[in-house]
Amino acid sequence: MTAVKTKTHPQPYPLLQRLQDGGLLTALDVHFAVFIGKLAQTEDDPVPLAAALVSRATGQGNVCLDLAEVADTVLAAPQAGLPVIHCPGLSRWRQHLDRTPVAGRPGDDRPLILDDHHRLYLKRYRDYEDTLATALHKRIAPLRTPVDEARLQDGLQRFFPPDQTATADRQLLAAVTALTRRLCIISGGPGTGKTTTVAKLLALLVEQAGSTPPRIFLTAPTGKAAARLIEAVNAVKATLDCAPAVKSAIPDDAATIHRLLRPVPDTPFFQHNRENLMPADVLVVDEASMVDLALMAKLVQALPETARLILLGDKDQLSSVEAGSVLGDICDRNQSHCFSNPFHKQLQQLISRPKAVPSQTAGTRPGLQDNIILLEKSYRFDSRRGIGALSRAVNAGHSDQAAAILEDPNEPHLQWRQPTGDPETLNRVILDGYRQGFALTDPRAALNHFNRFQILCAVNIGPWGVERINRQVERLLQKKEIIPRLRTEQTLYHGKPLMITVNDYRLGLFNGDIGIVMTEADRLYVYFSDGQGQTRRVLPGRLPAYVTAYALTIHKSQGSEFDQVLLLLPDKDYPVLSRELLYTGITRTKKALTLFSSRTILETTLKKQIKRTSGLRDALWRKPAPASRQMLLPLGPNT
Repeated sequence: MTAVKTKTHPQPYPLLQRLQDGGLLTALDVHFAVFIGKLAQTEDDPVPLAAALVSRATGQGNVCLDLAEVADTVLAAPQAGLPVIHCPGLSRWRQHLDRTPVAGRPGDDRPLILDDHHRLYLKRYRDYEDTLATALHKRIAPLRTPVDEARLQDGLQRFFPPDQTATADRQLLAAVTALTRRLCIISGGPGTGKTTTVAKLLALLVEQAGSTPPRIFLTAPTGKAAARLIEAVNAVKATLDCAPAVKSAIPDDAATIHRLLRPVPDTPFFQHNRENLMPADVLVVDEASMVDLALMAKLVQALPETARLILLGDKDQLSSVEAGSVLGDICDRNQSHCFSNPFHKQLQQLISRPKAVPSQTAGTRPGLQDNIILLEKSYRFDSRRGIGALSRAVNAGHSDQAAAILEDPNEPHLQWRQPTGDPETLNRVILDGYRQGFALTDPRAALNHFNRFQILCAVNIGPWGVERINRQVERLLQKKEIIPRLRTEQTLYHGKPLMITVNDYRLGLFNGDIGIVMTEADRLYVYFSDGQGQTRRVLPGRLPAYVTAYALTIHKSQGSEFDQVLLLLPDKDYPVLSRELLYTGITRTKKALTLFSSRTILETTLKKQIKRTSGLRDALWRKPAPASRQMLLPLGPNT
């Protein structure tokens, strides 16, 4: 057999090496680009450069690379003896990609996919996007199953009694939307009643089903979020005016998405996939803003087409750590949509309350707008003052307004401190927040106390990062003789908070779970909440990887709420700073916020808004539905 000859290239290309040396590309980006260059059998730079940049884009949370946005831009300034590095022009770049066998059009089986909007994808991410868009489009249309209107009216009267306000009852609208459609997205900030609404709408669904209750699953992206979801649902369920059989049909537990899909041990595969669907009639996904594109695509592909999908979340919160901004794209973030005329008419008929349905409509064509309910009324914060007003100003990027609210002496629950001020001020806030917890001996009381106060940081490193602040807290506690002298940073002691950083399905501990070290009969145990109001203990030696948790990043705090938050912004600008990050940090508190930040960093943070590149929004809102064929995803979660 004659060997196939291939051209040889430098390893890696000098241009890519220079970009890596300058910090623009990672080693992974360069290795991938060199691999693509070998497959393409080209010595020209445009194709491997495109591969390197799309690899970098996905590593930064984007689903694809917008060639039109980076074409003709400068990537690296000239250095001694080296020229400036430009991206090719758009037309020339596309010509190179069109001629290479490694790049194809949507639907092709090529490593790189280039669409008509100049978006360049890694193939698997295009497949994820197509799969999710197709699944959502199939669920947009209203159900043909008739509604028992008499039973519905009775349920609405019990669960959503009429009030005297002149505004639309959006919780009621969400319940009826979920009842009449297979897709319902409920978005709202903290305190707007998302979990209250979902508990009530689940009861309505069970009552409508009659003698055969639907199979309901509750899930969230992290163990912590799943525990909070079931705690909230159980609390509301206990207050519902309905038959015991209806309450018993609503689940008493929730699982992480990974656990729900059932990973195959020691493999990257899920047991539930397109060939082995979940036995679900209703799936509720909480904290949907945290779910990345790949995981959401795998989740919907494992869900029967006949099942209802209910997504809960805050579209204005931080997006997932991995690629995608799924909830924001689904809700068409920063845009406002009204119901179509047909759905508006159906709501008026089913609800029979003139004030409960908004008067505005958006034309005669039904669409995704009929599946989305935005909860705007906060039952926790006054939108005109305090934390409610601050979160709105931050979300809108109004730095002057945010500063004025923080400086208002009539806002007792908001404190703004300069990071260069007296360090004793910071120490006093820390001691006030944590001191009393070390005297507690009951694990449940200790965990509840820890949820009262939390330090949140924007970054991991630097003088205002999680690592430094955790060490500072322990040094302060040692100085005040609240905790013993520590031999190492890993030394455990009574009252130390820990956060799990990996999933351990055997122990039922998941990334983000918080535990408290407690002394019992002269032995140390780590106690975790079981999500049912009780605790369970684990020997320290059995724990998966963990870190000290006096301070957490804002990213890690998603899905949590605390009575008081001490929020620390860094002393200089970082790429991670954005208005979404600050909004998420502020809205973790239920009662009081202390912010350490300079005015300059506050203004810089609010000027930056996260923009993740993807085609999902276009696929859902601005283009016809994808072709009826559904992409077949690899069955493993990591492929």
